[in-house]
Amino acid sequence: MKKKEGEIIPVAANRKALYDYRVLETYEAGLSLFGPEVKSLRQKAVRLQGSFVLAENGEAFIHNLHISPYAFNHVTSPEPERVRKLLLKRSEIKRLSSEVSLKGRAIIPLEIFFKHGWAKVTLALAEGKKSPDKREDIKKKDVARQLRREFKGKFRG
Repeated sequence: MKKKEGEIIPVAANRKALYDYRVLETYEAGLSLFGPEVKSLRQKAVRLQGSFVLAENGEAFIHNLHISPYAFNHVTSPEPERVRKLLLKRSEIKRLSSEVSLKGRAIIPLEIFFKHGWAKVTLALAEGKKSPDKREDIKKKDVARQLRREFKGKFRG
């Protein structure tokens, strides 16, 4: 099967983030990686849970992103959880850092994917949910599931 030119290939998603945070805005950023890390990403050997983004000195860095060492690497492997630089525009970094200074907001990665052959990450400017908000979301999902079950075979002709 041949890949298309501008195809987006998903690598990993942070599903827990949507449960813990309310997403306000999303951004797409490039990842600064070494060669063996890219090969590990293509094998989907990455874990996003617990990772976060900090803006320092006009640059953005992703912390706690675990990329497993590439098995067939013959040179020294980089640290699996090293701090990696994100490739964002200066205006986006300034905007994100000013938004994070507000209480309860954070920048979290939602997913990693390949676009046009380059490793990218979707970042979310998010606000932490409190436990009542989480319970409310669970109730909404349960009601929607019940409605789908009740009306599943009703409208078939």
